[in-house]
Amino acid sequence: MTTESTSIPSSPGSRPAAGRFPYGSALAAPRGAAGRRPVLPPRRPARPRRAAAPLVAADAAAVLLAVAVLSAAHRRWEVPLFVAAFVMLLDGRAGLYRPSAGARGGVLDELPALAARAGVAWCGTAAAVAAYAPGMAIAPLRLGAAYGTHVLVVTVARGLVHARRRRMARERPRSALVVGAPGAARRFAAALAQHPEYGIRPVGIVGTRHDGAGPDGERGLPVLTSAEEIHRAVIQNTVRDAVFLSDDAGLLTLFQHFGCVTWRVGRTPSGATAAGAMNGHLWGYGCRRLLPAAERRGLTAKRALDVALAGPALAFALPVLLLCALAVRLSDGPGVLFRQERVGQHGRLFTLLKFRTLRPSDETEAATRWSVAHDRRMSAAGQFLRKTSLDELPQLWNVLRGDMSLVGPRPERPHFVAQFSRVHAGYAARHRMPVGLTGLAQVHGLRGDTSIEDRCRFDNHYIDHWSLWQDVCILLRTAAELVRPTGS
Repeated sequence: MTTESTSIPSSPGSRPAAGRFPYGSALAAPRGAAGRRPVLPPRRPARPRRAAAPLVAADAAAVLLAVAVLSAAHRRWEVPLFVAAFVMLLDGRAGLYRPSAGARGGVLDELPALAARAGVAWCGTAAAVAAYAPGMAIAPLRLGAAYGTHVLVVTVARGLVHARRRRMARERPRSALVVGAPGAARRFAAALAQHPEYGIRPVGIVGTRHDGAGPDGERGLPVLTSAEEIHRAVIQNTVRDAVFLSDDAGLLTLFQHFGCVTWRVGRTPSGATAAGAMNGHLWGYGCRRLLPAAERRGLTAKRALDVALAGPALAFALPVLLLCALAVRLSDGPGVLFRQERVGQHGRLFTLLKFRTLRPSDETEAATRWSVAHDRRMSAAGQFLRKTSLDELPQLWNVLRGDMSLVGPRPERPHFVAQFSRVHAGYAARHRMPVGLTGLAQVHGLRGDTSIEDRCRFDNHYIDHWSLWQDVCILLRTAAELVRPTGS
C-alpha cells in the first residue's frame, strides 16, 4: 500500500481508558500525561547471543575429546559432526544455553539434563553407524568410554564457565527492579544487597505507595508507580533484570519488551512459561526465569520455515517478478520498486519493498496517508498488481533478510504505529513477534481499509496461541485466497 488517507480507521469504544498503558498494565500514567504513552522504544536484547558461545564451545570440546577414545575407524568427520549437532540441538531445546539464574545455577544442577541428552546423542549416533555400515558398529565398551569422557569433559568445562560468570557477577552486578508490594520487595532487595554473589543490584521497587510506605523504600530505593517512571528507571540505571514477587501480566510484557530478563520468585504466574533449565534460588527465594512468548515458542523453527519456503519461492517467482517489473516500468515510468520505512519486531525500523502501484505526490503523503483502493492516479497495471497482491512479492526478499516472517502481523509505518497505539489498546503488543507477509487477520479478510481494532485483536490472538502448524495453515489459506483475489 503506497498512500494513506488522513483519517484513522477506528470503531466506537476502541479508545483505552485514560492512563492505561498499551500493554495492559494497570499502572496509572503520570498526571497531565494523558495520551502520552511510551510507544515501542527500541528494544535492547536481553542477553547477547555470544553469552551462549562458551557453553557451545564446552559441548564441542567434549565431543572432540570423546571421539578420541573411539577407534581410528570411527574418527571420521561424520561421527563428531553428527554427535555435536545432536547434542547442541537437544541442549538448545532444553534451554541449557540460555543464561541460568545468574550465580544461582551450577553445573551439578545441570548434570542430569546434560548426561541424559549426551546419552541420547551417542546412542543415536551408534545406531546410525551400525545401520549405515554394520561392519563399523561401535563396540559397547568404547561407546561407554566415549560417553563417560563426554560427560566428564562437559562437566569440567561448564564448571569453569559458571565459575567465571559468578566472579563477573560479583564484580559487575546487573541493575534490577523488584516488582511487588513495597514491604516484601524491600525485604527481598535487602537480602540481595547483603549477598552480592548473586550478581543482582536492586535499584528500585515497582508497586504502589500504600501499606504505610513513604515515597522511598529501605536504603533509599524509589517506589515506581507509573509506566513513565519505569521507563525512565530502565534507561537511566541500565536495568537488565526484573524480579517479580507478584503476578502482573501487563508488567511482565512491558519489561520483556524493554529487553529485561524477567524472573519469578515463588510460583509461576498464570499464562507465563518458566524455563525449567533455569531454576535456582536467590538466598533461599525460589527463582524461575520467565520467557517471553517470542523466545519460548520456537522462533528458530519459524525462521527455518521462512528460509525454507521464501528462498525457493523467490527463485520460482523470478519470471513473474520480471514481468511485473516490466509492466510497472512501461505504465508508470522509472522507479519500479517502492521503498518505505516500516516498524518491525520490537519497534525496529526496516525498509519494506513493493512494486510501485502509484506515485505519491511527496514523501509526506506516502508516510501519512491511508491506502485508497481505487485511487484515480493508479494505472491499469498498478490496479492489477494491487488486486492480485503481486505488488507484495518483493517482500520475499525482506523475509530472507530477516526483516519479516512469512506469517505475522502486517507491518505499518511509524506515523500510524504511534497513532494506533494511542487509540487502540494492545496495538503496540503486536510487535512482540516478527511482522509478516500474511497473517491471521489477513486470511479473515482484514486487509486494506478495514477495522484496526479487529486486526489488532486477531494479531494478538495469533501471537498468544502461536504454533508452527498455525503458520502452515495460514500460508495454505493465503494460497487459496490468491485464487480468488480481493486485493488490498
